[in-house]
Order: sequence, then structure tokens, then C-alpha cells
Amino acid sequence: MAQPEAPDGVAPAPGLAELFTGFLKIGLMGFGGVGPIARYVIVTERRWLDDRDYARLLGVCQALPGANTVNAAVMIGDRYRGAAGALTCVVALMAAPLLCLVALATLYDAVADKAWAQVALTGAAASAAGLITGTAARLLTRAELAIWGWVVAGAAFLSVGVFRQPLLTTLLVLIPVAVAAAILTARRR
Repeated sequence: MAQPEAPDGVAPAPGLAELFTGFLKIGLMGFGGVGPIARYVIVTERRWLDDRDYARLLGVCQALPGANTVNAAVMIGDRYRGAAGALTCVVALMAAPLLCLVALATLYDAVADKAWAQVALTGAAASAAGLITGTAARLLTRAELAIWGWVVAGAAFLSVGVFRQPLLTTLLVLIPVAVAAAILTARRR
């Protein structure tokens, strides 16, 4: 199977071992959500995608059912190594967190009624929210969105974040709007 040629600034197609270690690292470091570390490993460290391609991939992953990073693991693994790559990436992404979750759940059960445990969880939640916000800001500033892209992103934020509308409803409205805007923009060129 011929591998896709790497664009400028993007590393050559990774092998199964490199995909495994990359997604294993994402799974191990992604406490509180893997979004920020996934972007760092995939774009900055491994250079499998550039920021623009990562933002596009994440947009597709958002519209699919399931966890965004699991969807990204499947898509990146498949892109570079087919079905074996997709399976490798998902197993690597999920293995360590699953083992850690079982161990931490057992530990938490023993200390759940302690006040210091509740304070620690509150601090961890605040840190996770900050990481997600920082990653979103970085993606928006580097994705080179057209004006209509900013409008759609703002509308999505307002709909879900401010007006508390369901994500599915928001997507069902905004995806056709974004597609129409992209088609109109392409026709004007």
C-alpha cells in the first residue's frame, strides 16, 4: 500500500510502533481530558498533521458519535496504516487509562468521604477546563479560518456554551450553514 506523501512541515508516515507509542503517550498524559495533549503530540511533537489539518480532523471527529480523541485515533491510524493502524492507535490510547482508572477508582472508593479528596478533585477539574480552553484558543488562532468560519465557531459557542442548547441540535443547524458558506466562498474564487 502506497503511503501518502507528507506535506511541508509534516513528518513522513509513521509506522505501527510509532503510532502505538504516540497514542500510548496521549492516553497516559491525558488526565482530565486528552484534547490538549493529543494536539501537542500529534501536531507539535510527532508532526503527523499540521494545525490546519488537525483542526479539520477535529471538526469531523466532533460530528461523529463517540469520543473525539478516539475518533481521531481511528482516523489517523487508518490514514497511515489502514485497519491495523486504526486498531493499534485505539488500543494504545485506551489501555493505560483503563488500567489507571481501575486503580484510581479503587483508591477513590477508600477516600471519597475525605474533605481533602473533594478539594483535590475541584482543583483538577479547574485545571482540565483551563487546558481545554487554551487548546481551543490555539486551534482557532492557527486554523486560518475565513470570516464565515469565525461566525460559525462563535455561533456554536453561543448555542452550546451560553444558551445551553444540545450539541446535536447545534450541529444539525450549523453544519449545513458551514457547508453552504464554504461552497459560496469557493464559487467566488
